[in-house]
Amino acid sequence: MTTTTELSPAELRRARRTPPVARQLTRRRIDGSEAGTVDLDPELFGIEPNVAVLHQVVTAQLAAARAGTQSTKTRAEVRGGGAKPFRQKGTGRSRQGSTRAPQWSGGGIALGPKPRDYSQRTPKKMVRLALRSALSDRAASGHVALVDAWTFETPRTKDAIAALDALGLTGRVLVVLDADDGIADRSFANLQNIQTIQVGELNAYDILVNDWLVFTDATLPTGGEASAEAASAGDEGSDQ
Repeated sequence: MTTTTELSPAELRRARRTPPVARQLTRRRIDGSEAGTVDLDPELFGIEPNVAVLHQVVTAQLAAARAGTQSTKTRAEVRGGGAKPFRQKGTGRSRQGSTRAPQWSGGGIALGPKPRDYSQRTPKKMVRLALRSALSDRAASGHVALVDAWTFETPRTKDAIAALDALGLTGRVLVVLDADDGIADRSFANLQNIQTIQVGELNAYDILVNDWLVFTDATLPTGGEASAEAASAGDEGSDQ
């Protein structure tokens, strides 16, 4: 039998980790009526959120989104300033060699920003853990909703508003859509506080900046494989 003293540091951390919590979610139709309950995967919706990993992954994702095109001119790049402005001695002023030196108005910028790449490399396991932590945080606060399907016949904003009201969703809402949910995507497009996202692009940042997370039967993650697929967009955003 293995004793505590024989465990490695990694095994000790795993042994002390809080076990996942099993949670259930009420399945609804777009008119608000209930259609049973669904057991959420504890490994995706029931872990203790890792705040440090969430911070690092979100920071990396926002950094990767920066254009990095800012640029200033040094004294060598500013036009003019080739002639010495006045003689070296006899004027009572400090010696100057160019009117494009940084201390001159219209001169170059010393140590100014130049174009650069802000992206950070984030391990894929860390991106997946951040996604699971964000999902678990929203599930723990009861801000995950599930509908059977978005059965809109035509793209209509009024129908989308009615569905959100029937589901009791307020604040900022992230609607996770499937590739076949084009009508729903157009229905939600004009609503300011509604963000739609494809299931393959689901990431920790978009979950955290929204109050509610809404899945359908087709987009609800149900296992580790689904988690890895949903994390692929986060991998690309962090590694760029």
